[in-house]
Amino acid sequence: MQKVLVARSIFPDVIDRLKQYFDVEWNNGDALGADELARRLADKDGALTAGDPIGAATLAAAPRLRVVANMAVGYNNFDMAAFNAANVLGTNTPDVLNETTADFGWALMMATARRIAESEHFLRAGKWEKWSHDAFLGADVYGSTLGIVGMGRIGQAIARRAQGFGMRVVYHNRSRVAPAIEAELNAEYRTKEALLREADHVVLVLPYTAENHHTIGAAELKLMKPSATLTNIARGGIVDDAALAEALREHRIAAAGLDVFEGEPKVHPALLTVPNVVLTPHIASASEATRRAMANLAADNLIAGLGEGPRAGRPPNAINPDVIGKARS
Repeated sequence: MQKVLVARSIFPDVIDRLKQYFDVEWNNGDALGADELARRLADKDGALTAGDPIGAATLAAAPRLRVVANMAVGYNNFDMAAFNAANVLGTNTPDVLNETTADFGWALMMATARRIAESEHFLRAGKWEKWSHDAFLGADVYGSTLGIVGMGRIGQAIARRAQGFGMRVVYHNRSRVAPAIEAELNAEYRTKEALLREADHVVLVLPYTAENHHTIGAAELKLMKPSATLTNIARGGIVDDAALAEALREHRIAAAGLDVFEGEPKVHPALLTVPNVVLTPHIASASEATRRAMANLAADNLIAGLGEGPRAGRPPNAINPDVIGKARS
């Protein structure tokens, strides 16, 4: 029987599914360190991960490893050049979290625009003693201009919701979407610089790549309106968190909502000292139904990738399908 490692705590019923096909070692706890992960993978044929970094050294230490199923859409934790060189298949879990993540992006944007977290802290601290006409004045969402950076499936789901709020939608993407999609979403393409100058609320929904590192840095923040908000539900590293904290402290933009951070779970300490930021611990996909769907899709990918189950050899979400069927090198 093939051996697999489940590197993070997930739903026990998903473990039971995997046990129908494999000898399963389950780390029902926090993330493993790099050395411990490599040790546990040494005799494994497959793995189910959730953001655990896997590169050339880890693959070299695990000569039997043929499939790594990531329980996430993003896979910047995988060194795909190393995966391809070793003929190791990587998979991810797209689509099942689109609507949930779009919902959360809206919740975070609106909490940011209307200063909900800041005002709640004020109330909980016992500081609310009277009503005031200018207390916690925020920014309107209805009728404003929404700028979406990254117009993939989640970006499009966010744009669809904007129609109910009477918003203008402008977007920037690596390439323009089809005219029919632009028309359906009533969305207009902009360069990144033009979008940042124009938008009242900027939402980041682009994948992390080396090219996208610090897509929003000090120079980009200077382009934004002083009244604008920035929401990041994409990946840590897309925003220069230090530059953002400085811009927030100096009120060069009004507020920010962040669900992802550089070096998470660590958060840049400067972000913890400014009141005009809403911080959440990478929970944009965290509805029970969606997280279960992600876990089961990762299991589907692992089962099929290792040649088992009804889709044997045809995993639903192969990142590098060209390696399927090739011997491990």
